[in-house]
Amino acid sequence: MTTSPSNPPYTSTFSSTPTGDPGAVLIDLMLGHIYSSALRTAVELGVADCLADGPLTPEEIAGRTGTHAPSLRRVLRLLAGRGVFGEDEKGAFGLTPAAELLRADAPVSQHDGALLLTNELFQRSVAGMTGAVRTGVPAFEAAYGMPLFDYLATQPELQKLFDRGMSSFSGPLDDIVTAAYEFPAEGTVIDVGGGRGGLLRTVLQRNPGLSGVLFDQEQTVREHILDVPELAGRWRTEPGDFFSKLPGGGDVYLLKNILHDWNDEDSVRILRGLREAVRPGVRLLVVEAVLPAGNEPHYGKAADIIMLSTLWGKERTEAEFAALLRESGFRPVRVVPTASWQSIVEAEAV
Repeated sequence: MTTSPSNPPYTSTFSSTPTGDPGAVLIDLMLGHIYSSALRTAVELGVADCLADGPLTPEEIAGRTGTHAPSLRRVLRLLAGRGVFGEDEKGAFGLTPAAELLRADAPVSQHDGALLLTNELFQRSVAGMTGAVRTGVPAFEAAYGMPLFDYLATQPELQKLFDRGMSSFSGPLDDIVTAAYEFPAEGTVIDVGGGRGGLLRTVLQRNPGLSGVLFDQEQTVREHILDVPELAGRWRTEPGDFFSKLPGGGDVYLLKNILHDWNDEDSVRILRGLREAVRPGVRLLVVEAVLPAGNEPHYGKAADIIMLSTLWGKERTEAEFAALLRESGFRPVRVVPTASWQSIVEAEAV
């Protein structure tokens, strides 16, 4: 597999921790849960939405949100120190670029993503990380007594938040990922486990000669976002389970953020099932983080800890992807970097 330059790493835009002070580095890590809790408070109260028309004082925000102004100011002051909201010389708070993303109606909103990742579901799981390291069993299962996806199936509202939250993270990457790869002029693209169809929609919009199939669970494809005028007649949905029979007839298959949810054995099951459904020469694009070597910071390394805490899956290196693909009947071709933290691992059915 051809090695391409690594993805742009995650670097904290707002951290002011002196990297030369080991104690300050540790304290910053110790306080991480305080920042995430403060962020959740601001999102639950809809502070960013209140500030859409301009800065307001804590008293004005408290009047609109039914909160205690002095306490609210303390939370906003903390977040302002990390670039989320900004306080002016008159003591009013306004939106920063980061805070804009917390508006529920923002064009690219992280509102639902923030509510999801700060939800008890993840907080309780990450709190059990020591147990997961000792046993290898996801902390979520120790805390809730069942696998994550089984639990979500019993909690319809939480399932909806999960889907919306995942879309809020995934959506902004769709255009970046699609722009990084040269799709064929004609043919059929099948998005396996494609959620509501955000990536497929972007691929079809950028490539007018292509048609597409969105394949995912019935309750998920029912909420698809493909029904836009410029794509009329070029797509269809197909409900199903990627551990059972997969749709054939595609020229390019997409697997975005699927394999990282599963251990190597189950990932091979998915890939082998896909290989059985396709003809030789069909292209497979696995869109996920490709972990860099060494001490380089990267979003994927944080995502890997979420996997450790909640699921049996993991983020992988280029070599680990190549091993899975070869075992499943695919020839690794190359890793295509994108302008985001995710890459495209391209393979060909043999």
